[in-house]
Amino acid sequence: MEESKQTTNEKEHLTSLLTVLKTNISAYFMFIALIVIMVFFTVTTDGVFISSRNISNLINQMGYIAVLAVGMTLIIVIRHIELSVGYLAGFLGAFSAIAMTFWGWPVYAVIPAVMILGVLAGMLTATPVAKLGVPAFVSTMAAGLIFRGALLLVTMGTGTIVIKNSVFNAIGNGFIPDLPIPGLLPERHKLTLILGLAAIVLSIFSAIKSRKTRQSYNFSVPNFGLFVAQMVLVSVLIGYVTWILSGYNGISWSLVILLVVVAVFQFITTKTPLGRHIYAVGGNPEAAELSGISVSKITYIVFGAMGMLSSLSGIMYASRLRSATTTAGLGFETDAIAAAFVGGVSAAGGVGTITGSIIGALVMMSLTSGMNLMGIDISIQYIVRGAVLVLAVIFDRITRRKM
Repeated sequence: MEESKQTTNEKEHLTSLLTVLKTNISAYFMFIALIVIMVFFTVTTDGVFISSRNISNLINQMGYIAVLAVGMTLIIVIRHIELSVGYLAGFLGAFSAIAMTFWGWPVYAVIPAVMILGVLAGMLTATPVAKLGVPAFVSTMAAGLIFRGALLLVTMGTGTIVIKNSVFNAIGNGFIPDLPIPGLLPERHKLTLILGLAAIVLSIFSAIKSRKTRQSYNFSVPNFGLFVAQMVLVSVLIGYVTWILSGYNGISWSLVILLVVVAVFQFITTKTPLGRHIYAVGGNPEAAELSGISVSKITYIVFGAMGMLSSLSGIMYASRLRSATTTAGLGFETDAIAAAFVGGVSAAGGVGTITGSIIGALVMMSLTSGMNLMGIDISIQYIVRGAVLVLAVIFDRITRRKM
């Protein structure tokens, strides 16, 4: 009798585990892929890839693309695409440079002004889509051409505009200050280690709270052993990355901005009615409209948010280069779309997460960084990145069918 009961319990645990894995297969697959990529490049570059300096540079290079990927995720969730974000980011980055260099605007006035312009540009691009039913790729392609022309126009007389404002340049190149604790880990950035420890504690409490909430609604959750293993793995990853970053200059301001963006949009998409409406529109626009959700309003909001994030991306990029160039923003939209799809966003709409898009951005940037360190030709790099994108979309289609 006891053996029969034990067998039944084992079957129940196995069924629960399979259900959880099936539901979150994209997320697990991306985590595994990221770990495999990082281990591979660590071995092939004799540890250079995982060095503190390279990881810090990788995160800074990823920042402005990851910010765009967050907005692109929501765009694709509501079944649209945005092709103008690259040149919009480039144009608004140039606007920031002109405002500070030639007009004498202070940084604290430039940044909010540029972000407001980004929101307005995004909503203007959304108007033909929301009001006239114009396909988004047509409207955004046209907007991209306009922003490209505007970028060339404002930089026509000067070409590259050098930004000398140290506060603005710190956004893309600076790091948070350290705590002056003499004698304690002199070769490590102490504040980074403290923040990493706080992040581990927060992730554990968040995971426990989320598990209890799902259980209260009778949703499937992993068995306790798997749940503990997940928390340990996440804690080890956070701790390891924190330790690596603390060996260089600590956490950069680019990473701080990215984490704030992720936290805000993660909260909006998972904890607010607006987030539920966005996914409802993506799942079935007609049903959402019939249930009282304004599809047009949601379209404006999502495109406006995308415009704001484009402006932030442009600021981060211009800050990192310490200048505004005529080619700024070139290819940004492709990288953002790729990061969103690799991160698990469904081309059919209605499915995708903010954290997934960040993992996708990290995967794509890790590939680029690793291949650069290996000295692989740029032509091969494009082929590899394209193949990864195609495989991610195929994987999404196969898993959706099986579900």
